Amino acid sequence: MQKLIHGIRQFQQSEYRRKQSLFEELAGGQAPPTMFITCADSRIDPNLITGSDPGELFVLRNAGNMIPRQDMASGEAATIEFAVKALKVEHIVVCGHSQCGAMKATLEPESCESLPSVAGWLRNVKGVVERTLRRHGEQSPERMLDLVIQENVRMQLENLQSLRCVAEALASEQLQLHGWTYDIGRGEIESLDHERNEFATLFNDECYQPDESATGFA
Repeated sequence: MQKLIHGIRQFQQSEYRRKQSLFEELAGGQAPPTMFITCADSRIDPNLITGSDPGELFVLRNAGNMIPRQDMASGEAATIEFAVKALKVEHIVVCGHSQCGAMKATLEPESCESLPSVAGWLRNVKGVVERTLRRHGEQSPERMLDLVIQENVRMQLENLQSLRCVAEALASEQLQLHGWTYDIGRGEIESLDHERNEFATLFNDECYQPDESATGFA
């Protein structure tokens, strides 16, 4: 705890002072262009890996970056609805990550025997292992985990579209959805190509140029 308290002091004396005008502007309201849905894992820092300032990402985090289907009364559905209808975000990113504990648990359900709430939460990703096997067949345990992490991103993008507010925003072309996976050890992002339904490195440093015309999934 002392480390956190010391960090607050450092923030007030350095980062806040350097961006004081930004924080003063944000005190009056927010208008983030992007919603970022990712795992609660402590190793993921959405602002750090995207180089974003405060106010640029509207972040939703939970175990396994999951979105319950349809308009269920859940914190996730309420947060997404607020982002889409009140804040009018233009993009939603669903970002999985390497070595995800929630996805490991889908492969090893016995690991949740003493965690009933976790086991119940994993119902939101029921069938992800079977979907992965149909798509890729049997794989090594390490490769299987990576593929389940990718398949979960596909599944959560589908769940997103089952929410009425998201479906309406997509239909009116006010919103784009993006599926990413983040490799913690390498610092790399892979993005889901919707047309090919495959993941690929988000960009090549040598030839990267921002795509200003992307629509739908990225």
